[in-house]
Amino acid sequence: MVPSTFGLCFCFLLAATTRAAAEPPKLPGVGSAMQEMIAKNEIAGAVTVVISKDKVLHLETTGFANVAEKKPMQADTLFWIASMTKPITGTAVMMLQDEGKLNVNDLVAKYLPEFADLKTPSGKPANLTIKQIMTHTSGLGEASGPEAVKAKTLADLVPIWLAAPMQYEPGEKWRYTQSGINAAARIVEVVSGMSFDVFLQKRLFDPLGMKSTTFYPTDEQRARLVTAYSKTKDSGQLEPVPPRADFGTRNRPPQGNGGLFSTGPDYARFCQMLLNGGTLNGHRYLSSEAMKFLSTPQTGSLPTGFFQNETSGNHGTNYGWGIGTCILRAPHDGVAAMLLPGTFGHGGAWGTQAWVDPVKGVAYVLMVQRANFPNSDASELRRVFQEAAAKALR
Repeated sequence: MVPSTFGLCFCFLLAATTRAAAEPPKLPGVGSAMQEMIAKNEIAGAVTVVISKDKVLHLETTGFANVAEKKPMQADTLFWIASMTKPITGTAVMMLQDEGKLNVNDLVAKYLPEFADLKTPSGKPANLTIKQIMTHTSGLGEASGPEAVKAKTLADLVPIWLAAPMQYEPGEKWRYTQSGINAAARIVEVVSGMSFDVFLQKRLFDPLGMKSTTFYPTDEQRARLVTAYSKTKDSGQLEPVPPRADFGTRNRPPQGNGGLFSTGPDYARFCQMLLNGGTLNGHRYLSSEAMKFLSTPQTGSLPTGFFQNETSGNHGTNYGWGIGTCILRAPHDGVAAMLLPGTFGHGGAWGTQAWVDPVKGVAYVLMVQRANFPNSDASELRRVFQEAAAKALR
């Protein structure tokens, strides 16, 4: 039987409708902004996501995950998210506070007794609190050298932090300190009785449906891992760089400062939970009180963040720090011009960014893998992405 013209038209229409329904939403202007950055050799490719409290407003891929192989960027491309791990570590700490198992005003030594003997540069007892180690105001020394490289667990790192001289008197200033965040991750292990990676998997990633977020990518996940690039000073071209050897393998600790790998949609799920005040799909992860520690400054009037130097505009007082998060107090020109006061989030060393604007009710997630941005939080890439997205949402 020869099908009728009406039948053929209906089938074509149904197929087109199905394809349209499967296509993720795209905000106008975002893709072209990313293509422009690709044309300028700022990045090889990107995954951009914008969400509201209840839906994905934008999900788009541009460019390549691997240039030489012409491997297109995909929504499930895996990225090393570096310091975007820190808000997740902060979330873990606040989950345990909600359960009454710790308090951020507690002394670190209550959970890590080795800290009891730590002295400040002036010789006083350090008496560091969890809040201080999570807000980069502790002055704790960093782990470095061959012993740090050999560490296989977070517990192995404790004596290395304590052997390093403290940098300043606690609470005196803000200085980005990786050891403090990792010490907090170790406290999560002690309090919960689980390794940090297992705690996050059971308590956060599995319930949120973050299926590709991990400290230790499987072979299948590694097949989706993006290639990282750096921009050469001489030619201005992008050249591939090897993965960071200190993250991603089972012989390294699950480092709360920057050890996670994730995808754009996965991290957007985490941001959506934060946008909803600690809940998602009927499941509460954080209380409203816990959310205040993540989304409001805990550092008093101290200047904080990565905009404190002249090159970045001397905007230290525009920012405060929460438990593992950076918080915008007052917008300024550039990457913060389109954000409202109270926007919070974190960037990563290789260009990844995620910022939650609770007043507008949106979050912006940018996934790229560029190794040598002078300051990824202040990058032109971040600015044009957020600007294009904000413009489309007006």
